[in-house]
Amino acid sequence: MIAGITDYEAVVSKSDQDIAKNINVLRDFRNNGRGLRVFGARALTSDSEWKYVNVRRLLIFLERSIQVGTEWAVFEPNDSRLWAKVRQSISEFLTRCWRDGALMGTKVQEAFFVKCDSSTMTQEDIDKGRLICIVGVAPVRPAEFVIIRIGQWTGGAA
Repeated sequence: MIAGITDYEAVVSKSDQDIAKNINVLRDFRNNGRGLRVFGARALTSDSEWKYVNVRRLLIFLERSIQVGTEWAVFEPNDSRLWAKVRQSISEFLTRCWRDGALMGTKVQEAFFVKCDSSTMTQEDIDKGRLICIVGVAPVRPAEFVIIRIGQWTGGAA
């Protein structure tokens, strides 16, 4: 539902929306009992990596969760033991996200990676108290346009 909206001036049909594939359309689904809805998953950007609202929300969620989930590392000795603990902590969290269906891949290695070691920070970074991790994720994209093709075949024919 769209908060505070009671009606639209113009009604947009499915065929109207099919023409406007790159925008989210405000649609009236009250006859289906679903109300007035934003029908689409696009964000206003020309960057194809960020074109879906759910991908942006997922990355914001992951970033904030990892920041909060690693606050314990502050004031720990910045050495290989800490790096291993941080990698493990972030990996466990991202594995849960993958199992919940937020990340792509049939194996965890296809869903994300976490690097936190001597290759991600210099001695100067360590001396300045910086712990630098590099995290990469493969978010699941939405099934924005569901296309179903129906054909006729003769029973028994392959």
